[in-house]
Amino acid sequence: MTDLTLLHTAQVHRATFDALAARIAPGARLCHVVRPDWLTRAQNGIGADLADEIRETITAAPGPVLCSCTTLGPVAGAAGAVRIDAPMMAQAAQTGGPVLLAYCLDSTRVASRDLLAEALDAGTKFRLLDLTELWPLFERGEGERFARAIAGRVAAALADAPDTGCVVLAQASMAGAAAHITAHVPVLSSPETALRAALGLPRA
Repeated sequence: MTDLTLLHTAQVHRATFDALAARIAPGARLCHVVRPDWLTRAQNGIGADLADEIRETITAAPGPVLCSCTTLGPVAGAAGAVRIDAPMMAQAAQTGGPVLLAYCLDSTRVASRDLLAEALDAGTKFRLLDLTELWPLFERGEGERFARAIAGRVAAALADAPDTGCVVLAQASMAGAAAHITAHVPVLSSPETALRAALGLPRA
C-alpha cells in the first residue's frame, strides 16, 4: 500500500525523495509520478486540459499526494495535494524578519510570491531574487554548478541586505545550494520540510 504519492516534473526528484524517506521515514512506501511534459506545458500558463489532468491524477491516488513542482503548486494544492513549498513558507513566516525569496524558473515566480505573501504577517517585507539565467544549468544536469551558482548569487544579495531574516529557495531543484551558503540567517529549502509534513512527521 502506498503511503504517499509524489508528483514530479523532473526525474532527478525521485532519487532525492527516496533518499530523504530512507533517512527520515524508513519503510515509507512512495509512489512517484514523473511528468516533465506538465512543466513544459505550464510555461505559458496552466490551461484547462492540463489542470484537469493534474486534478484527475491527484483524485485517483490511493492516499495523500505531494506535488514537488512549484509551478503546478496552485492547481495541485486546490485539488488536495500538499504543495512542496507550503510548509517552507510557513516556516519562513516564523523568522520574523524580511525574507529573501530566490527562484530559478519564471513560471514559479507568481506562485511562490503569492504563497509567501499569504504566509507572512501583514507588514513583513520580502524581496525576490531572480536567478532564471541559471536554470539552463539544471536542465543540462549540471547540478553542482547550479547549486554553487545559486549560492554565490544569494551570498551577494545577503551582503546587500544585512537585515534579511531568512532565505527561501523557492524550488525543490534549488535545495542543493543550501549546503554552499554560509549565512547568518536560516536558509530554507523545501524537500525535507514538505516530506515530513506530507507523512505527518514532526518538523526537523
